[in-house]
Amino acid sequence: MAISRREFLASASALAAGFAAVTALPVSAFAADKVDMDEVLKEGALPDKIQGAADAPVTMVEYSSLTCPHCAAFHNSTYAEVKKKYIDTGKIRYITREFPLDPLAAGGAMLARCAPNDNFHAMNDLLFETQRTWAASPNPVDALLKLAKQVGFTQDGFTKCLQDQKLLDNIRAVSQRGSEKFGIDSTPSFIINGELHRGALSIEDIDKIVAPLIK
Repeated sequence: MAISRREFLASASALAAGFAAVTALPVSAFAADKVDMDEVLKEGALPDKIQGAADAPVTMVEYSSLTCPHCAAFHNSTYAEVKKKYIDTGKIRYITREFPLDPLAAGGAMLARCAPNDNFHAMNDLLFETQRTWAASPNPVDALLKLAKQVGFTQDGFTKCLQDQKLLDNIRAVSQRGSEKFGIDSTPSFIINGELHRGALSIEDIDKIVAPLIK
């Protein structure tokens, strides 16, 4: 039986609780806080989703929410440039971590983690690309199911994923650790070689940050 809208929102709402003060930021103030990078890279409640060379001179950790419009703007523009210019060329190791701001974002994060055939990035990208469609839908469960089927979900797999309490708890743990340990209080936020940058960085911002690190 398919998960209902009420069940979906009820199960995901626990994750959003406690993050009411978290905001989505449009641009970076470009002021960076120092963060212990060794601590950042320790294994958390979920395995990190990593792209790029293990020996890249720069490690960039992104905390984002799938319903955050500024996160979507970053992914649909800047991220593509970062991947082409830095990730695919072995200069940046890119780590994606969940920081959902609301129940819908929590559900989307669960689906990305459950994506068949290790299609995390494909599902994550698809959710950002179509954010305006599913996040604003009067029936987000149906909208998410249609998207999930594009990356290989069955109806049963979709339902089981959204009812996975352990996964929900682990996503919440990733978010809480980011908040408590590293000062994540807005999305998107990026930790780059031990510096925390808040807001939707442009490719020009990233160029300025990364240039001295890859010389």
